[in-house]
Amino acid sequence: MQELHDAPLAPLTTFRLGGPATRLITATTDAEVIAAVRDADDTGTPLLLIGGGSNLVIGDKGFDGTALHIASRGLTLDGTTLELAAGEIWSDAVARTVEAGLAGVECLAGIPGSAGATPIQNVGAYGQEVSSTITEVTAYDRRNRETVTLSNAACDFSYRNSRFKAEPERYVVLRVRFRLEDARGFSAPLRYAETARALGVEAGDRVRLTAARDTVLKLRAGKGMVLNPDDHDTWSAGSFFTNPILTDDEFTAFRSRVAERLGDSAEPPAFPAGDGRIKTSAAWLIDRAGFTKGYGTGPARISTKHTLALTNRGEATTEDLLALAREVVAGVHDAFGVTLVNEPVTVGVRL
Repeated sequence: MQELHDAPLAPLTTFRLGGPATRLITATTDAEVIAAVRDADDTGTPLLLIGGGSNLVIGDKGFDGTALHIASRGLTLDGTTLELAAGEIWSDAVARTVEAGLAGVECLAGIPGSAGATPIQNVGAYGQEVSSTITEVTAYDRRNRETVTLSNAACDFSYRNSRFKAEPERYVVLRVRFRLEDARGFSAPLRYAETARALGVEAGDRVRLTAARDTVLKLRAGKGMVLNPDDHDTWSAGSFFTNPILTDDEFTAFRSRVAERLGDSAEPPAFPAGDGRIKTSAAWLIDRAGFTKGYGTGPARISTKHTLALTNRGEATTEDLLALAREVVAGVHDAFGVTLVNEPVTVGVRL
């Protein structure tokens, strides 16, 4: 277990932003993770958990406490069961499942970050969510000071949410187990129209696992969503805002605002979200409110490849980023009456 003091945190995030931590501990085993968490809890020290750093916005003043970088390793495939240590690199794990001919997470290829973060955010993209394949999560329960195993149902998964996200001070994810599908080298049925179109098939069809993964990687790269240190469009947290989910009444009011602003023929994206609610597109809202690709003149700007990504062009501060985010939130609300919610976790700052 490595310990550093007054340690920079920006290099541990995909934004490359944020000030130092009073203390930075890097833990490489479950036991080291638990020991560091218990020490912080016993001494009343503020604790910040860092995995792959792909979903963090850390303030310029840094973090006055202990930052715990979870770097545990371990990947086990037993038939269709996959077990990952929290610190495993997610994109590498997806590649291993594809090599093994197992379907279920192939459309989550190229997503940055660590395996331990996937159940917290209920990571999803291109028609797949980890909640559909996770069977259980092993975590350290800080309240009861014990290691627990939570079933899929106990994780309370919903759109970009979970029990872990709802109780951020309670659980520290240690291991995640998945049940995949042996479809003889074929993918799970494709559920995302863009992916199906790119592959020249219909939604619901299966394709070769490698074709599905490679197509998703190409689509993500075209949007700046695959990490590349030489491409500032990837110095981001991916999608900065979640897609709004509206009630029927809220969506009706929203459609009226769209018609007023864009004309009666304009139709906003609408997808069923269960319980009589409707999900619309944050990227569509941002673009139609006037924040197009590349928007901005300062060191923090909207990606030149995707309107949903806010980026550090190399010299930005966290305040630069937040100023841009606030401008986008205010502009979308003024235009359409919808309030965007940030997807990344903020540390020491508020949007």
